[in-house]
Amino acid sequence: MNADLSVMKLITDASPVVQVVMLLLVLASLLSWTLIFSKSYALGRAKQQAFKFEERFWSGMALNSLYDELSQKTATRTGMERIFYDGFHEYRRTSKLDAVSSDFSVSDAVQRSMRVAASKEIDNLEQNLTFLATVASTSPYVGLFGTVWGIMNAFLSLGKMQQATLDVVAPGIAEALIATAIGLFAAIPALIAYNRFSDQVERLAVSYENFREEFTALLERHMVTQRSKS
Repeated sequence: MNADLSVMKLITDASPVVQVVMLLLVLASLLSWTLIFSKSYALGRAKQQAFKFEERFWSGMALNSLYDELSQKTATRTGMERIFYDGFHEYRRTSKLDAVSSDFSVSDAVQRSMRVAASKEIDNLEQNLTFLATVASTSPYVGLFGTVWGIMNAFLSLGKMQQATLDVVAPGIAEALIATAIGLFAAIPALIAYNRFSDQVERLAVSYENFREEFTALLERHMVTQRSKS
């Protein structure tokens, strides 16, 4: 019998409680890997989209033209597109209220609008990251619980035997330790992915904040120029 079959036999021969623990850990691992792949794709796409939009924004394209282009976009605006669109939309709306608005009030309104848009984008990027953190922090303990339960049953069974040998107690201990191994197998990738994704989200948040500040400064210079001409 090869090693894989031996491991499978230990799992199938484990007590029901240990088997339930193993099943929960395997499900948590599968869900974690599904989330890891989907979140990796989403963050990679967000990073690429931010880079491309910044290139277009600083290419010298007229802001009104960029805004009109995004207005006609059928797909959902995300990332910097959404931040720019919401900010410029607020700018155009408040700029029409010359009688009651000042440069400061317009700039403040634009900042608030972009801040809300950026907050929503970051919230979307952070969605389900807490699940990875939960799997990373709890899986080893869940596996340890299965191990303790399995070893306890092994020693209880050992106490009912008149003659105890290593061959008798070893399978029970081995099947219990598999629960800890599965727990670590679920926890380690989840922990690595959580730290990596958190860093990527933080970097995107910084890039969004920098864009907001640069765009606001650009609008303020534009408003000063318009005021001086009028």
